[in-house]
Amino acid sequence: MRLEQFAMERMQSTYENLVEFNLSESGVRPLTPRELIEDTAGLEGLLDQPLAYSQSNGTLELRAAIALIYPGAGVDHVEVTNGGSEANFITTFRLIEPGDEVVMLVPNYMQTWGLARAFGATVREWRLIEDRQAGRWRVDLDALEALVSPRTKLIVICNPNNPTGARLAAGELDAIARIADAHGAWILSDEVYRGAELDGRETPSMWGRSDRAIITSGLSKAYGLPGLRIGWIVAPPPLVASCWSYHDYVTIAPGVLSDRLARVALAPERRARLLERTRGILRANLPLVEDWLRASGGFHWIAPEAGAIVYVRYDHPINSTALVTRLREEKGVLVVPGDHFGMDGYLRLGFGEPQEYNRAGLERLRELLASLPAPSAA
Repeated sequence: MRLEQFAMERMQSTYENLVEFNLSESGVRPLTPRELIEDTAGLEGLLDQPLAYSQSNGTLELRAAIALIYPGAGVDHVEVTNGGSEANFITTFRLIEPGDEVVMLVPNYMQTWGLARAFGATVREWRLIEDRQAGRWRVDLDALEALVSPRTKLIVICNPNNPTGARLAAGELDAIARIADAHGAWILSDEVYRGAELDGRETPSMWGRSDRAIITSGLSKAYGLPGLRIGWIVAPPPLVASCWSYHDYVTIAPGVLSDRLARVALAPERRARLLERTRGILRANLPLVEDWLRASGGFHWIAPEAGAIVYVRYDHPINSTALVTRLREEKGVLVVPGDHFGMDGYLRLGFGEPQEYNRAGLERLRELLASLPAPSAA
């Protein structure tokens, strides 16, 4: 097995802590343990927690809290992982064999794309349509029907979508489930941005729409807790039990302090407050970014429905990786190039940090763009 380089994560891992302004992140400003726990007794309890191995598939209390998010699920439907990325890895590790086909909605977080290829599958790309007239990125269900075949092991979606911030409607999810079921395919729905909607309406989940639906998610994006590295798989119990055995070969267990703090975060009232905090940040910050894009000129975008990211097409005559490299080297700012999603001519801009931080980073981008040849006509 040979893994191709995961371009976006390699770039972020290398540079995100070395730049003055990191606008490559897709979550909001993280919370501290004090902000999360909120009371002295809770903080003292955390300090008194023995640093032992935790229950390797997540404590019963944490799995029960996660199961509450998915109607009809119980603790046996849930496997706790080290971040949503491990949830995606274990699921793909468990399901994909040489000769399989994977149909993947793109653009997308490219982890599963690389993993499926490494495990011997052929990836068939199902492209989102940038429908400017409708004002949304939308799916083409006829195209999906044409792509899925008896060899399709897995259909991969990210909902809400990374990098576009688009979300799929309930009827679209139902149609995806019908197409998958007709061919006996599994559905992997990465829902890590679910809960980070600007309008406050939680995105419909794929959960419950097919007996072969698998949900992966975690606390990194919508909850503002990326450093806990807590993710999860929600799936039929036999598959979850099998994934747990695959977990034995990877990280074995989540950290005991992370499990404890995740239980705090997912208590129903606390969960609601955390999600409202995230949505408040997004609602306050997106107008700033859109005002900047309009004032700068040469950009085209569809407003995101969820997530602290806006995916923009630019007219400036420069490759996206070259632009991002110059921005980092000359201005100390990191953003994600469209090349990392297979789409040159685009940038993914994160806006989850405080407004002054976002504004200062964007001004550095404006300075660089001013030094480039004038944009071509749209």
